[in-house]
Amino acid sequence: MKIFRTGIGFDVHRLVEGRPCIIGGVHIPFEKGLMGHSDADVLLHAISDALLGAAGLGDIGTFFPDTDPVFKDANSMDLLKRVAEEVKKADYQISNIDSVVVCEYPKINPHREAMKQNIAEALNIDISQIGVKASTSERLGYIGREEGIVAHAVASVYR
Repeated sequence: MKIFRTGIGFDVHRLVEGRPCIIGGVHIPFEKGLMGHSDADVLLHAISDALLGAAGLGDIGTFFPDTDPVFKDANSMDLLKRVAEEVKKADYQISNIDSVVVCEYPKINPHREAMKQNIAEALNIDISQIGVKASTSERLGYIGREEGIVAHAVASVYR
C-alpha cells in the first residue's frame, strides 16, 4: 500500500537595493534583490518547506537556522538538494510540486522554464513534476508597493 502525504510551504523576503535577485535559482536582472540570511531565494525556501512538511520532517528553519553562521549567504539550490536527501532518507519519493511567486516586479514568466529546470535538477526529478506560476497582488499591500516577494508551494510525496 502506498502512503501519500502533502505539505505546504510559504516564504516572504523583503526587496532591498544592493542584493542580487535570485528566484528559483535564477539570477534575475533587477535593481533590487531579496534580503535574507542566505541568498533569500523565496521560491526555493517555500518549496523546501513544502517538501519537509510533506515528509513530516519539520521546516527549513529546523535544518538551516538563520542563527547559524554556516548558512550565511548560503546558496538555496544547495539547501534544496539537502532537503531532497532528507526526504529520501525518510523513505519518501517526490510525486510533484506546484508553486506560485507573488510579486509586481521582476516579471517571473520569462524565467519560469529555467526555474523549473533548476528545481528538477536539484531534486533529481523530471521537469514535468514541477509547476511554477506567477501572480501579482494587484498593487495591494506590501507586495503591491514592491517591498517584498512571496512564494507559496505545495508538495506531494509517497512511499
